[in-house]
Amino acid sequence: MMPWFMPRADARHFVAGLTLLLSAAIGLDAQQSYPTAWDPALLNRPDIRAALAHLEQGMPKQVEEWIHIAQMPGQPGFEQERGAYVKAEMEKAGLRVSVDSMGNVTGVRAGTGGGPTIVFAAHMDIVFPKETDTRVRRDGDTLRAPGVFDNSASVANMLATIRALNAARIRTKGDLVFVGTVQEEVGLRGMAHWLANNPRPDLLIAMDGGLGPISYGALGIYWTRYRYKAAGAHTLRSRGEPTPVRALADAIQRIYALQPPPLPNGAVINVGQVHGGEIFNGIPQDLFFTVDLRSSDPALLDSLDRQITRIAQESAARERVELVVEVEQKNGAGGTEAMLAGARRHPLVQTAIDIQRHLGVRVGMPGASEALATGSTDANVGVVMGIPSISIGRSYGGENHTLTEWAHWPSALEGTKLTLLLATTFGDGIRAVPPRVVP
Repeated sequence: MMPWFMPRADARHFVAGLTLLLSAAIGLDAQQSYPTAWDPALLNRPDIRAALAHLEQGMPKQVEEWIHIAQMPGQPGFEQERGAYVKAEMEKAGLRVSVDSMGNVTGVRAGTGGGPTIVFAAHMDIVFPKETDTRVRRDGDTLRAPGVFDNSASVANMLATIRALNAARIRTKGDLVFVGTVQEEVGLRGMAHWLANNPRPDLLIAMDGGLGPISYGALGIYWTRYRYKAAGAHTLRSRGEPTPVRALADAIQRIYALQPPPLPNGAVINVGQVHGGEIFNGIPQDLFFTVDLRSSDPALLDSLDRQITRIAQESAARERVELVVEVEQKNGAGGTEAMLAGARRHPLVQTAIDIQRHLGVRVGMPGASEALATGSTDANVGVVMGIPSISIGRSYGGENHTLTEWAHWPSALEGTKLTLLLATTFGDGIRAVPPRVVP
């Protein structure tokens, strides 16, 4: 499977030739050579300098807006207040704005023509229910609140990028499409809907994650609920009767015995929920367990999914109980690192890395990889569809999906500059330029 789509003929030919030249080096620890579109000379343009200065000067207001967004309800499926705000701000900026049936907010900054279509997507939802207290507490250079990092920061970064482009009167040949997506946290549903109902973009950049390695892959995630049902009986009449408990226990034990190879090239299986039964003195009539299955290898992911379902079916048959299989989400895998060797050589990946280097972004401990062939963001949908896709960080932060979530607000400036420089680097075309040797 060709995991990425190259929209320009010259880029296709370049990457195809480069693939042959570098194929012997794939999988080795030796230095690799990757094409990049980043040219520091871009920073000599007065309009680019003006846009970056606008971001620097506007950082206090950006943080205020970030806090404002973070304190709005954002439970998946209930992003309406955030969506209305994003829509209004995009309209003020002069974008062509629309809202689809799911609630995704799209703002198109039209190009002059002849350039690529680049999508920047920032999901508006957070994992927390509506009643969660999301009031933001400022603690020096840190913002603290549930959802303040994931992903309220990226929504503010996106709006700041739009305003900076306008303030500097930057024009691009290609359309820059900014999307506030919904329901990312429950299966990337908003992005999947958007890509299914809009023209295929040339590049997709998800604004999601902490500053650090650039993600160009897609970790496949299957969530399935296995529900066992039986007639039930009082404890005194339970001997020899079918019971969902034995079926469930047998299935879970056999599932954990599968032991696939570990990530990043293997898989991980977790039974996260077990629920059922209402009383001490009776056979439960309804019992379920859930499986969270993850792998970057599409074939392995599907093979394990079939094995797990077969185990659940066999356990049900052995115990003479009914089995109902409920699929909660099924997000496809983009491929292992070896499978995504071509994707790694797309200029989008190395360009983002080079811009981060220019901005001084830390990627972790010395020697840490600057690019990861995995990910769990809106970019996953694009990766699986073969669209050149990456996810980029918003700021430094941590404790995502907890009540103690935090974000380092000064570093959002680097995250926003990264977005702007990607837009202006690729806005006039996806250039295949001489490769750069990378350790």
